[in-house]
Amino acid sequence: MQLIRIALTKGRLEEQTARLLERAGMDLAALREKGRRLIIPLPGGCFELVLAKAADVLTYVERGVCDVGVVGRDTILEHGGSFYEVLDLRLGTCRFAVAGLPGTDLSAGHEKKVIASKYPNVAAAHFRQRGIDAEIIKIEGSVELAPLLHLAHAIVDIVESGRTLRENGLAVLEELMPVSARMIVNTTAMKLKKHEIGALIDSVARAVEEDI
Repeated sequence: MQLIRIALTKGRLEEQTARLLERAGMDLAALREKGRRLIIPLPGGCFELVLAKAADVLTYVERGVCDVGVVGRDTILEHGGSFYEVLDLRLGTCRFAVAGLPGTDLSAGHEKKVIASKYPNVAAAHFRQRGIDAEIIKIEGSVELAPLLHLAHAIVDIVESGRTLRENGLAVLEELMPVSARMIVNTTAMKLKKHEIGALIDSVARAVEEDI
C-alpha cells in the first residue's frame, strides 16, 4: 500500500479532524503525543500527518508534497488553488457575513464604501457581485475594530455564534454563505494513488454520516 500524506490545519480544526479520523478507523495516538513535531507517521506505515497553517495546507496539496488536506472552505474561497475538493466534513461549521454598526445601509449614498476583512478576495467578489463600489482593507487581527474606529463602514468575516459581534455593539447586516471543513486531494495523487485515496475518502465519508 502506498503512503498517503495528509495535511491537517493546526488548531481547533486539528482536534475536530482527529476525532473524525479516529471514527474512520485511524490510530492517532502518535498525534496525541506529538509534542512539537509537525510531521507524524502513523502506525502501519500507511499514513503520515503534516500539521500546517490553513493557507499552507492548500499549497502543500496543490504542489503535491501532501496527497490529501483538511482545510476550511473559507480558506479555499479566499486563496483558491488547483486540487479536487472531494468531501464536506461538516466540521467547523460557520458562515461568512457582512457586519457593522446596527442600521448601516451599504446601498445608501453614492460614496465608495470601505470594507475591512481578513478575506479581501471574498469581500471584493461579494461587493462586486452586488454592484457596490467598495474599497477593501485587509485586517489581520480583530476586524471588529474597523467599524468601531470608523476605519470602515462594515466588515466581512466568519461568524459562528455572533457573540463577539454583539459584545462589540455590531450586528450581522447580511449573511453570505455557510462554510465548513473540506477534504481536498492533489490532482496527480488522485490518479496515482486512486485505490488508497478512494478507500480513505469512503471511510471518512462513512464517519461523517454516522456523526449526523
